[in-house]
Amino acid sequence: MKLIRYGQAGKEKIGVILNGVRYDTSAYGGDYNEKFFEDNGLARLEEFVKANQGRLIEVPDSERLGSPVARPSKIVCIGLNYAKHAQETNAKIPEEPILFFKSTTALVGPDDDIIIPKNSTKTDWEVELALVIGKKASYVSEEEAMDYVAGYCLHNDVSEREFQLERGGTWDKGKGCDTFAPVGPFLATTDEIDDVHKLRLWLKLNGKVLQDGNTDDLIFGIPTLVSYLSQFMTLLPGDIISTGTPAGVGLGFNPPFYLKPGDVVELGIDGLGSARQVVKAYAKD
Repeated sequence: MKLIRYGQAGKEKIGVILNGVRYDTSAYGGDYNEKFFEDNGLARLEEFVKANQGRLIEVPDSERLGSPVARPSKIVCIGLNYAKHAQETNAKIPEEPILFFKSTTALVGPDDDIIIPKNSTKTDWEVELALVIGKKASYVSEEEAMDYVAGYCLHNDVSEREFQLERGGTWDKGKGCDTFAPVGPFLATTDEIDDVHKLRLWLKLNGKVLQDGNTDDLIFGIPTLVSYLSQFMTLLPGDIISTGTPAGVGLGFNPPFYLKPGDVVELGIDGLGSARQVVKAYAKD
């Protein structure tokens, strides 16, 4: 299945995509959140959709899409997880996954604007494959790790490099600004993806391709990441894990360059759709 959330920000309704058509599933009740995944929601939603085949109401393409997962307990990200990206930033290949967090308040829809933060001069782009946890995971082995994955999403891990790298401390400062986690357009359940470690992912800036990679370049694959993270924290249903970005970020160019107001970012992953974000300057409400 492909799950969507649509409508006004903060008031999204739930839905699915069937054969390329969006349908409302509000009658199922609830939201695509921790409780949904924890209560075997994917299986029950599939039964609901089958039982209501032909009676579901279509959602117009004009409707805004929100993040396909409601605000999770955490967004965990992996740094320097593509070999070529590590090389472009002159970083050593990690021996263990590098972890950081994005604030859950950074979460927005796939086509929502990216807002350059106040006092920012180095806001960067990062197309990433994200996975969503389907059930509580603690001390999980690599062999059983895939059983804990509900599905996959497209994610732009927007980053402010000065905040991240030049302001001291952890990377988190440059990762959690408002609008820095556009996710979607949909959550594809695991059965929708044949081989998650063989997906092309790409990003264009103002029509020019800057990132064009493949998940076969991942240093640490999905089972390793789920198992590894579960050794240090409990992963809850609905949690988002973003797996890293391929080469081609602004930081990696010589000289580096970054997003500016008016820029248009487009990105996509095989089987997970595409997104389009317009960059705007911070403005007081």
